[in-house]
Amino acid sequence: MFFLAACLFNCSNDDKPMSVSQLNLTENVEVYEENLLENSLVLAVENASNTSYLLNKQGQRVYQWDFDTNLGNDLELLQDGRLLGMFKVFSPEIDFGGGGGTIKILSPNSGVEWQYTYHSEDYIAHHDVEMLPNGNVLFMVWERISALTAQSNGFIGTGDIFPEALIEVNPTTNQIVWQWHSFDHIIQDIDANKPNYGTINENPNLIDINYNSAINNGDIMHGNGIDYDEDKDVIYLSINFYSEIWVIDHSTTTAEAASDSGGNYNKGGNLLYRFGNPEAYDTIGNRLFYNNHFPNLIEKEVPGKGNMLVFVNKDNGLEQSAVYELDLPESFSLSPNTNNEPNIVWEFTDPAMYSRIISGAVRLKNGNTLICDGAYGFWEITPDGLIAWKYNSMNTNMWRGYNYYLNDTELSGLELP
Repeated sequence: MFFLAACLFNCSNDDKPMSVSQLNLTENVEVYEENLLENSLVLAVENASNTSYLLNKQGQRVYQWDFDTNLGNDLELLQDGRLLGMFKVFSPEIDFGGGGGTIKILSPNSGVEWQYTYHSEDYIAHHDVEMLPNGNVLFMVWERISALTAQSNGFIGTGDIFPEALIEVNPTTNQIVWQWHSFDHIIQDIDANKPNYGTINENPNLIDINYNSAINNGDIMHGNGIDYDEDKDVIYLSINFYSEIWVIDHSTTTAEAASDSGGNYNKGGNLLYRFGNPEAYDTIGNRLFYNNHFPNLIEKEVPGKGNMLVFVNKDNGLEQSAVYELDLPESFSLSPNTNNEPNIVWEFTDPAMYSRIISGAVRLKNGNTLICDGAYGFWEITPDGLIAWKYNSMNTNMWRGYNYYLNDTELSGLELP
């Protein structure tokens, strides 16, 4: 169905609205409120595809990149106009949804300038990748823990497991300069004769390894997104199957990241903070997330700076998605038997918005929020919850959408119409 509001289309003096053809809207655009939307471009990242493109709000592709391998999943424009992305390897031994294996930096014409492959039968890079201010590249990893090792550490499930790790590599030397492994920071309350035994709700900085022990393929955490806070030198890690976001101290050395001390916060690699689902470690506090994607810190120059946007795939467990803007604590505190959840300062949901997987949201300069509803396409929502723009991707799943303006340095090397 095509929705257009009354006089949003530059009505002439005789009060006759411009036609759809005069607006040059593509059939994908289902809502176009010109007086409400932000005049900007959307980097549309198709899920696991071999193409991505810039969309204008009329729904037209103004620039497109084509790749020789499929994404797996993230792709972002760097400030110099190059692309950083996660790409799939052929026939990986570890093959969950969102798997990748190779990180690439591409020129504006899609030529490969750098690539780093990280996969074997025991590990694989996946989902998300981030360029850090120091020029290093941070990415997510599934790593195999054998069934014997997992069970000897108190895991009650069967089979190998694949918990999360983070790897930072220097693209000049291709050397790993920092790493963090979630399996170094687990707790279990099943067997007092095995390591990592303790009371779950009295140790919120540790990860209950048995929270998803019933999952039978070993993908017990399924991280899907990262963001980096330069001011605090911390990493936000979205853990879909725990319905949480974990905060990790990046100021540690690799040795400290494997321990429970050291770094700016003197917690080593233990969780500094966690939010979204207190049921994963506590019984106090209201659960906010039922599966989550894209922990996105709002940039300093747009409304809501310092807050975080999160796409929640199931709003209160229903088949309806939501976007929350959260007021994160200025200093991280994670206390036992305490409500540690942040405050919701803005939210949007709609009965027609539901994506079981993928998705995300970014804040625009005018205060609107661009939502990637992965199963549908894109929504642009005003601070008052009005729909300014909707783009239907026509049965093409979208991983994420990033917002850019024509004067952004990221676009300076592109020949745009």
